[in-house]
Amino acid sequence: MKKLLIAMSILTFLLGCKKVKKETISEEKVVATTEKEVKKEVPFFWEGANIYFLLTDRFNNGNPEKDVNFERTDSTAVLRGFEGGDIDGISKKIDEGYFTDLGINAIWFTPIIEQVHGATNEGTGNTYAYHGYWAKDWTAIDPNFGTSKDLENLVKKAHAKGIRILLDVVLNHTGPETEIDPVWPEEWVRTDPTCEFTTYDNTTACTLVDNLPDILTESDVPVELPDALLAKWKEEGRLSQELDELNLFFERTGYPRAPRFYIIKWLTDYIHEFGVDGFRVDTVKHVNENAWTELYQESEYAFETWKKKHPNEVLDDNPFFMVGEVYNYGISTGRLFNFGDKKVDFFNHGFKSLINFELKYDAQKDYETIFRKYNKLLNTKLKEKSVLNYLTSHDDGSPFDKERKKPFYSANVLLLTPGASQVYYGDETSRPLVIEGTEGDATLRSYMNWEDLDSIPSIQRVHSHWQKLGQFRANHPAVGAGKHKRLAKSPYVFSRTYVNGEYKDKVVIGLNLPKGKKSLWVKGFFGNGTRLYDTYSETEVIVSNNKVILENDFDIALLELME
Repeated sequence: MKKLLIAMSILTFLLGCKKVKKETISEEKVVATTEKEVKKEVPFFWEGANIYFLLTDRFNNGNPEKDVNFERTDSTAVLRGFEGGDIDGISKKIDEGYFTDLGINAIWFTPIIEQVHGATNEGTGNTYAYHGYWAKDWTAIDPNFGTSKDLENLVKKAHAKGIRILLDVVLNHTGPETEIDPVWPEEWVRTDPTCEFTTYDNTTACTLVDNLPDILTESDVPVELPDALLAKWKEEGRLSQELDELNLFFERTGYPRAPRFYIIKWLTDYIHEFGVDGFRVDTVKHVNENAWTELYQESEYAFETWKKKHPNEVLDDNPFFMVGEVYNYGISTGRLFNFGDKKVDFFNHGFKSLINFELKYDAQKDYETIFRKYNKLLNTKLKEKSVLNYLTSHDDGSPFDKERKKPFYSANVLLLTPGASQVYYGDETSRPLVIEGTEGDATLRSYMNWEDLDSIPSIQRVHSHWQKLGQFRANHPAVGAGKHKRLAKSPYVFSRTYVNGEYKDKVVIGLNLPKGKKSLWVKGFFGNGTRLYDTYSETEVIVSNNKVILENDFDIALLELME
C-alpha cells in the first residue's frame, strides 16, 4: 500500500509540472489579425503601461547621412555633442521587434523639435542641444533627429505593433542664447531672475538656470511673432501656411495671442498630423498650472479630431494621455505638490500621471513593503490616477544601482511595482551610468550598448530576464494596474487582480524562491484543479492541495491561467 501511494504521488507530480512552450499573447501578434482581438485579448491601460524612455540622439543611428547639420562641428565636452541617434533608428528597432520582445507598449523619446544651432557652456563644458530640451522652432523637426516623414513612419510602425508614442514636450523655456542663436523678444521671455525653488513664484516666474530664457506662460498679453522666426519661415517657404494656421487656431479657440497659446498650438499640431498618443511634459512645476489645463484641452481636441479623420488607425478608446515631470514629486504626497507656500494638484490640470521620484529610495526595502505601499496609495489617494515609476533616468544623478550591480533585482522592482513603469534605455542591458571624463548628467547619457548585448553572455542573461518580466507585464494589465495581495510570506507569493468592466485579469507571482523543487501557495486565489502556466520556466502546472509545485533553478515564477 505504501509503495502504491508513493507511485501515485510521483505520477501526480509529473502530471502537475509539465514543461511546455506556450504562445504568449502580445499586441503585435493580435494586431496582425484584427483590432477587435487586441481589445479582447490584451486591452491597454495607461495605469499599468510599460514605457521605454530613450534619448533620441543616443539610442540607434538609422541614417548616418544626417549626423551633421547647421555646422554643428565645434568640439564639445565628453558626451555633450550629437552622437547620431535619430527617429529612423528607433523605427528600425520597432521593425526588429526589439520593443515588443521587451514587453514595451509605449515609447517616450526626448524632444525632436528644431534645437538651437549653436553650442554653449553651462559650466559643464561646451554643449550642443543633443538632448532636445533647447527649442529654437517648435514648428520644425531638427534634421539631426530626422524629418516629418520619419516621424509619420515611426508612429505608424509603432501603432501596427500595438505600441503607443509619447512625445516629450517643453512649454517652459526656449533654448539658450548662443553666438548664432539670438534670445527671443522680451515680450516672450524673461532672462532673470534665476529660480530659487523655495516658493511658488520663485519656482515659476524665473529661469530654470542661467541663460535659459523662460517663456512668460502666465501672461495673457498678445505678442507679435519674433522677427527671426518669421524670417526663418519665409526662407523655408512656409510663412503663409504657418500664419494661416495660426489665424484659424486663434479664431476657433478665442485665446489671446499670448506666448503660451502659440506654443500650445505648435505642440498639438503633432497630434493633429501624426496621431501621437500622449505627451511627457517637461518642467511642469515651473509653469503656472492653468497652462497645463489649456494644453490638455487642446491636445484632447486634436486627438479626437485625428481619430475622426483616421478611423481605421485608432488603437482603442483611451483618451489623450499626459504624464508630467514635477521634479522631486513622490507618490507618498498623493495628489498635492508642495511649493513651500502653496500646494498644487497637478492631477487636476490635465495630468493622468506624474513621474514618481520615490521608487529609487523604496527599492532599498523588501518587495512586500514596496508593493503594499504602492497598492494602498494608488487605490486611495491616487485612485483613478497613476504614477510613472523609474529607477534610472537622464537627469537623476543619484539613480538606484548606479554601478549596475543589481540588474535582476532592479527589473523585479521596476516591472512588478504597482503603477506604470519607465524602462530607461539600457536598463535592460546594464548600459554603464558612470562614464569617465563626463561632467554632470552626461554620464547618464552614453550611447546604447548594442555591442555588449550582442557579445557578452552576462548582459544577454540580464536582457532575457527583462524580456520575460516585460512580456508578462504587457500581457497582464493586472501586474501594473491591478490590486496586490500577499498570498504567502515564505516563499514569497502574491497575486494581482484587475477588473475593468467585463475585462478581468489575474496572476500569481513568486519571488525569492529556492532553487530546485518549490511549492507556491495559491489558496483562495486559484482553486484546486486549475491549470496554470509559469511563463518564466515555460512550465504547465495544476493546482493541488492549494498550491503548485515547480522544479527548476529559477528564483521567480510568473503564473497565469492556462488557456
